[in-house]
Amino acid sequence: MIMQTFRLSVALATAAATLGLAFGAAAQSQPAAPAPSSVQGLPKVVGAARHPRLIPSMFVLNARGAKLQDNKLILEGIAPSVIVFADRPVRSAGHAMLAHVLEEWTLKAPNSFAKDPPNATVSVLNKAKASVVDAVVTLKSPKLEGDRLTFDVEVLEGDLAGADGGASVFMDLVNLPVPRHSSHRAAWYAGADSTR
Repeated sequence: MIMQTFRLSVALATAAATLGLAFGAAAQSQPAAPAPSSVQGLPKVVGAARHPRLIPSMFVLNARGAKLQDNKLILEGIAPSVIVFADRPVRSAGHAMLAHVLEEWTLKAPNSFAKDPPNATVSVLNKAKASVVDAVVTLKSPKLEGDRLTFDVEVLEGDLAGADGGASVFMDLVNLPVPRHSSHRAAWYAGADSTR
């Protein structure tokens, strides 16, 4: 009986030591390299330069409120940054400074927003009805004064009547991926080259 107990103890100790070595070796071995992911067929490599490319994106401006008045869109309490995102296949998101985005209307390039203004959907909450009202507009000639941003607009459809809550402006970038000449373009186009 003592011999069987001794053999069982030796067998258990050997099994425990073997398992301990296996787990210890696994913990100390190098992790397997992750499979390279790709965006539109290009391998994604962190820290390595690759040829810059333009990505069609949308801008989203947010404000405490918005109203349409005398062919103007008035955004009160405008956020100082603009959300930028791209849908499939890129699925990219980020932000840019509002002042940099507004430069798009001041550029003299043939494809600037001053010459080819973007359309946008203005979506504003109606607190009393717990609903949303929308208008589709063409955005022209922005003017920023403090946290108030005003655009001259052409209303294409809808109205903001009854809107008294937070507002979002979803801007189409109709003429992208045509390269633009903003000095900040690289900030929102995945390292795209800005040629001046």
